[in-house]
Amino acid sequence: MLAVTLNQLRFEYDIHSLVKAFYPSETVKVFQEGTKDLVSDGDNPEIAVIFEENRIRIRVDGSEGQTDLSRPEEKNVVKNELKQLLYRMLSAKTGKELPWGSLTGIRPAKIAMQLLEEGKTQEEIRSYMEQTYYCSQEKADLAIGIACREKEILKDIHYEQGYSLYVGIPFCPTTCLYCSFTSFPITVWRERVEEYLGALEKEMDFVQEAFRDKVLDSVYIGGGTPTTLEPDQLRRLLSRLRETFDFSRVKEFTVEAGRADSITADKLRVLKEFGVTRISVNPQTMNQKTLDLIGRRHTVEQVKEAFALARQEGFDNINMDLILGLPGEDLPEVQHTMEEIKKLSPDSLTVHSLAVKKASRMMQWIEKNGLGLLHNTEETIQLAARTAAEMNLHPYYLYRQKNMTGNLENVGYAREGCYGLYNILIMEEKQSIMAIGAGTISKAVHPDGRIERCENVKELPLYLEKIDEMIERKRRLLAYEG
Repeated sequence: MLAVTLNQLRFEYDIHSLVKAFYPSETVKVFQEGTKDLVSDGDNPEIAVIFEENRIRIRVDGSEGQTDLSRPEEKNVVKNELKQLLYRMLSAKTGKELPWGSLTGIRPAKIAMQLLEEGKTQEEIRSYMEQTYYCSQEKADLAIGIACREKEILKDIHYEQGYSLYVGIPFCPTTCLYCSFTSFPITVWRERVEEYLGALEKEMDFVQEAFRDKVLDSVYIGGGTPTTLEPDQLRRLLSRLRETFDFSRVKEFTVEAGRADSITADKLRVLKEFGVTRISVNPQTMNQKTLDLIGRRHTVEQVKEAFALARQEGFDNINMDLILGLPGEDLPEVQHTMEEIKKLSPDSLTVHSLAVKKASRMMQWIEKNGLGLLHNTEETIQLAARTAAEMNLHPYYLYRQKNMTGNLENVGYAREGCYGLYNILIMEEKQSIMAIGAGTISKAVHPDGRIERCENVKELPLYLEKIDEMIERKRRLLAYEG
């Protein structure tokens, strides 16, 4: 274990994230000085952060550094100057430089977007990101390019006067090794699907009434795997959505068809019948050995067949998701996946860097097998970016997560007109998003810029039992009086 002690509990999340980025294979704990009698393992440095009135001092083993705070009264300035000092000291200790520098937040493009809206030039933004966060030029350019594209894509979105809707379907054929989302095996819960749809309908009615004077811009049905529902269940869900909400100004209606073993012609025809404009067919990898290891329980050939079937049924906006850094996959395996994806030529491609989540079975796998088989590098990221460019897919959204392999990023690529609008909106946090279903999180963006969230419970029986409480949480979130 690597212990970090603070004399004051401030910026614990940022400190933890930055130390973890330099020591990804270690368990990092952050404590207030004197509260825990713990020391680092012999192979790990002892790290201490000392806050003083106008100065921060950091000790890493026998080395000490300090920075005089330029504006100690401003929280963000203090945080940035702390992280700059910590980054320099950890970089010197390890000999590493991180591609995103000291940035620990999940929305790098949001920084670039804010500066664009303030009238800064791209060169000024690049300089700011390099000097403030020690970002590499490549990552700064990626964030700036995506921010510019997002600004154009979002120009017609109704911010204060609009909202988006997320519908969570928490069922899957099986639970994948890396998954931490709310997901229940459909074989066990099949008898309660209709009851679940009934609960969703109650939430729909509330959201429709609460936003009756607002414009619905996008609808996204995710999961889980929405296409674990049978065709008649999909028809019930989609027809009720269409009856409840005004779709006349919806710019994008996405359903994550997801896993190849859940996709049939009948289901695709139902999606098409109710005006779904964008779907995902998500292989994660095109290497059969890896699919078997991560518990996907479908073949590479089934992925190809499902994609071809979706084209046959008339879908002209198909996304595919990939994960880089899966167990045992290195450059040759990623190369193979990208060659196979290129043959299919999807309209958008979302490239994820594996994020190891505590709630996933991947944690147990790592405890048994170690991190040695998880490879994700700038080289594999660049390979994916080059292949996307060869398919005429442009980067349009970007986010980062805790515990990502290689301390890298997730990037969405799409051809013109096929950008995932909901994906951008969830990252930019400029529009309220109402989420219904077990384990979903709603986000209210208030006119003064304040952002508040509320969660639905994850456990399916509890969600069904407490559906009225879930609605009441939304009522409080919106300060809505029906």
